[in-house]
Amino acid sequence: MKRRAIVMGATSGIGHEVARQLAAKGYEVGIAGRRTERLAEMAQATPGIVAYRQIDVTCDDAPEQLQKLIAELGGMDLYFHSSGIGWENVLLDTEKEMKTVETNGVGFVRMVTAAFNWFAENRNGSNAACGDNRKTASNNARIACITSIARTRGLGAAPAYSATKRMQAHYLECLSQQARMRRLPISITDIRPGFVATDLIAGSHFPLQLKAEDVARTIVRAIERGSEVVTIDWRYRLLVAAWQLIPRWLWVRLTVVK
Repeated sequence: MKRRAIVMGATSGIGHEVARQLAAKGYEVGIAGRRTERLAEMAQATPGIVAYRQIDVTCDDAPEQLQKLIAELGGMDLYFHSSGIGWENVLLDTEKEMKTVETNGVGFVRMVTAAFNWFAENRNGSNAACGDNRKTASNNARIACITSIARTRGLGAAPAYSATKRMQAHYLECLSQQARMRRLPISITDIRPGFVATDLIAGSHFPLQLKAEDVARTIVRAIERGSEVVTIDWRYRLLVAAWQLIPRWLWVRLTVVK
């Protein structure tokens, strides 16, 4: 039986590539995002993408729209969340900060809780209770979300972005623990890429930019392996390890991104 995946934020960047690669792997895929014309183009051009729906994660009716997309797809085994925004904001533009919190904070929680609750209601009892066995976990319903290496430390050049990414990572950890507490067959994957060459950082000069296609390939492999936390790639794993060793008094005196 084919597995069914919904990709939130599929109109560009990582979400677009993950949707395409899941479809190529044999998943039946439903896609969602704000730009309806892009969704329609993807569905027409990509075998395996069988449903799409316009969903804005900042809108109150987004969970209802997700329910409708799940019904159109005929169910859901994987929810992949790639909807997010962020800016370098050294001048601390309040509007940019609030929009980031609205999307990466409120919108993220709105959609991830909707997916979690759907799985809790519709998949409970269909698999063995969650445990630490990786093979079992890989067969569970899965929520996989893009956070960021920015969640590691507070980045003064992007305050709301790094803060909301920290929140997202903690929230996913909480849901992973809750699934075990409630003995629900739901597994969580926290995906932490470095700088990825997408519309989000278009025109920037960030170093070590990764290709969205390569990042998506790593993500799909991690999902299929049942990984819980993935930092992409090895260079960023080294960078994150180094960041974690820096004491706070020194960190706040550094210029990390500008």
